[in-house]
Amino acid sequence: MRNFNESDKEKKQARIQTKENPADLSEERLTQLAEKVKASCQDGHLPCAKAHQIAQDADVPKIAVGEVADRLGIRIINCQIGCFKVDKIIHDNVDQKKNTDDDIEIRLQKLSENGYLTCADVFNLALRLKLTPMAIANVANSQSIRIHICQLGCF
Repeated sequence: MRNFNESDKEKKQARIQTKENPADLSEERLTQLAEKVKASCQDGHLPCAKAHQIAQDADVPKIAVGEVADRLGIRIINCQIGCFKVDKIIHDNVDQKKNTDDDIEIRLQKLSENGYLTCADVFNLALRLKLTPMAIANVANSQSIRIHICQLGCF
């Protein structure tokens, strides 16, 4: 997998409008955060789960970790809700629909009434139901509910 380059940064900035320093961190905290991001990379890439853990440990918003990774040219991989992975997941809507929990479907429909479901919505629902974010995302995918607004700013 290639690195996150200047062309990628420009494309992303055109799609997603974020501030240069979304958490208004001091230069010292940004430097510390950058060091944590670099130290957490695997084969030059930052797994989504590691990025979430860095944000929690550093007590910064997740979007700040994503922005630092962008600045460093580090690609975030292995989305915890399956939006992007090294190995793509193929969702079979027919089989998935048969195994879907009705309660999750109802909750997802309510959450997506405004036309979309956010990454944060998926994580919050997973936490409340004591499930993995991927389990919730799989149900959303089986219902053709699109997930938007990545907490790390990836999509």
